[in-house]
Amino acid sequence: MSDDSAAKAARTGKNLLKSASVVGGWTLLSRVIGLVRDVVIAVVFGAGMASDAFFVAFRIPNFFRRLFAEGAFAQAFVPVLADYKAKQSHDEVRRLIAYTAGLLALVLGGLTLLAIVFSNHMVWLFAPGFSADPAKIALASSLLSWTFPYLPCLALVALCSAVLNTYQHFSMPALAPVLLNVCMIAAALGVAPFLPQPIMALAWGVLVAGILQLLIQLPVLKAKNLLVWPRLNIRHPGVQQILVLMVPALFGMSVTQINLLFNSVMASYLQEGSVSWLQYADRLMELPLGVFGIAIGTVLLPKLSQDHVESSPQVFSNTLDWSLRCVLLIGIPASLALVMLAEPIMASLFFYRKFDAEDVRQSALALQAYGPAIFAFMMIKVLAPGFYARQDLKTPVRIGMCAVAINVLVSVSSMPYLAHVGLACATSSAAVFNASSLGWQLRKKGIWLAASDWWPFIGKSLAAVMVMIAVLLWLSPDRNFWYSVSVWQRAAWLAFLVISGGLSYVATLAVLRIQRQVSTQRLMA
Repeated sequence: MSDDSAAKAARTGKNLLKSASVVGGWTLLSRVIGLVRDVVIAVVFGAGMASDAFFVAFRIPNFFRRLFAEGAFAQAFVPVLADYKAKQSHDEVRRLIAYTAGLLALVLGGLTLLAIVFSNHMVWLFAPGFSADPAKIALASSLLSWTFPYLPCLALVALCSAVLNTYQHFSMPALAPVLLNVCMIAAALGVAPFLPQPIMALAWGVLVAGILQLLIQLPVLKAKNLLVWPRLNIRHPGVQQILVLMVPALFGMSVTQINLLFNSVMASYLQEGSVSWLQYADRLMELPLGVFGIAIGTVLLPKLSQDHVESSPQVFSNTLDWSLRCVLLIGIPASLALVMLAEPIMASLFFYRKFDAEDVRQSALALQAYGPAIFAFMMIKVLAPGFYARQDLKTPVRIGMCAVAINVLVSVSSMPYLAHVGLACATSSAAVFNASSLGWQLRKKGIWLAASDWWPFIGKSLAAVMVMIAVLLWLSPDRNFWYSVSVWQRAAWLAFLVISGGLSYVATLAVLRIQRQVSTQRLMA
């Protein structure tokens, strides 16, 4: 390998790390503020009828957002945009963006109008268990009329973000989600106390956040001469290609959301508070997933798409290999730490006023059941782009169909015995199957050629994890401690445990010199 190739590979690794760090940093801020948001909601509204109704009304547009915008659309749009950027003129790129924006606005604008008109039916479809309580379904329907317009705003945000990411600008798209959490906190604390139905303030906060998230993207697009008015031309070749890629991607890339939504539907039949318990556990599960899994997945798709366009299969494989090593180093300890510290975390964050000890315990059980899914979801964020960058949609779709079937079977069979915890177990089972199957198919097709030092790498990683587990077990107080001390004592002791566990893990990695095996050499062709 020439010195120029080695230098280029080293620069590539540094650029990926830098971009992932930017996205991860802003995402970390968003997740931290998101936890503050959830604490505020738990304190102000508790885990009862109003919060259950809001979480359903919020989950419905979020489901479609992740299905159409951040899910299928992003995975179909980025490879096509990367191809146009590499092979077409700047004017052609602008036309592709304009026509794609026009189609998104038309489809999702129409869907929003239908959702508002038939809000009662939408709530019944996504939370049929609410039909036993007319007041609950009426409240959820009213909330949905305000939260659903969030969808077309976020679809256009996803378009803007995909364009900026393809042009190696990651900071503004990563900043946008912070606004949602800030707006919801402001609504809960500043608006809710003055309303006859306080929970309505959260729905208004969601809508305002969607508008603001779109507006902050526009100046950056204008600076890059990529800001265009939406126009409609379904016959444009690029739009046609995106539509062809989106149809199977609607299912394949959104399996996680389908499974989580199915859990929400099933939870609506369980005792009051079940939807909220799952929601709080899901939020904590998304903290490590968002900070690292989504961060590296966001920067990985444009890079893999570029590698594929440039016909660099070895570089493509090395990029995947490097990304998987990074995910393993973060995902396994994050999953195990959340399982071990589930109850202390829930008690430290939410054990106030209307959120009582039983709510803490039930939410913690759900988080523990989600444990295996955390690492699996991170792996999916890296493995799925390996197919989508190559415009191979059939393989993840087939795997996704099997994963949904597993989720349904485990949910139905376990819910009578484990209630909401069984639903979380079903999500984990489906995620583990999905991730392992995607990895196996990448190996089978010769897309990912694992380096020969993977087994020593895994062994050293697991040794570091065992040290972390031993430290946490040694330092953790008994269960009753978390319910008998003040909020500041809980927070201080939890911080001590997290820092101690993290330092022990990183120190063991340093002693074992594992950093050599995740160096930019893995990116060299």
